Amino acid sequence: MSIRALIARLVEERRTAPLPADGDEPEVRLAVYDTPLAAPRVVSLRGDDFHTLVGELAARTYEVSRERGGRVPYVVIREIMENLIHAYFRNATITVLDEGNTIRVADQGPGIQDKDRALRPGYSTATAEMRRYIRGVGSGLPVAHEQMAFLGGSLVIEDNLEQGTVITLSVRRDPPAPAPAGEPPARHVPEVTPRQKKVLLLIAELGAAGPTTIAKELDISHSTAYRELQVLRGLNLITGRGRGRRTLTEEGIAYLDEVFRS
Repeated sequence: MSIRALIARLVEERRTAPLPADGDEPEVRLAVYDTPLAAPRVVSLRGDDFHTLVGELAARTYEVSRERGGRVPYVVIREIMENLIHAYFRNATITVLDEGNTIRVADQGPGIQDKDRALRPGYSTATAEMRRYIRGVGSGLPVAHEQMAFLGGSLVIEDNLEQGTVITLSVRRDPPAPAPAGEPPARHVPEVTPRQKKVLLLIAELGAAGPTTIAKELDISHSTAYRELQVLRGLNLITGRGRGRRTLTEEGIAYLDEVFRS
């Protein structure tokens, strides 16, 4: 189903937002501030397929941020882009600031009334139609919020000027580590099997997971799931969360970023 058809169904459910003009595809504008005093460079991104557009928005935003030295993870950016479905992509704008370390996503949708509750797992306003495209179980914003906290950063939800929502992702700027003269800085990339990579991606999607969930979702035995989690913990890609659950470490988030970039 095209995004235009999806929006038509969502509007029929909620009757709160107008459709784009006939023939128009939803447009999202990406504004890049190279310096605070200069006007931004603006890129217009369009698409008529939900998953294609969300993937393009996340990839382009991540690329622009990383080119400037930003550290906001791809998995977090992707969650926020998917969240635009709640605003019907209405007048969505992405702004990249602070050398890529601040990303602001604004829309003019219905807004988020209870912002504190929106950051707790299990609370969602996703309709039946939205759940055909997103998980719709109230995990997106909490997962993104927790992963930003792991990086010492923040996810802040605010009201837009007249209506809608602004979500700001921010991480601190770390000074580059000095490298030996004439040599590029070395970065150790852990050896991870394809199945272990699936485990990492699943933990990133769910925010936290234990061996029982991993075994069920990947159709493997409980002992195999436990063993894979132990290996990943030994590589410092995941850490214990309590009640047997594991979540990504900063190294785990960085590893997945490398995966998405390659």
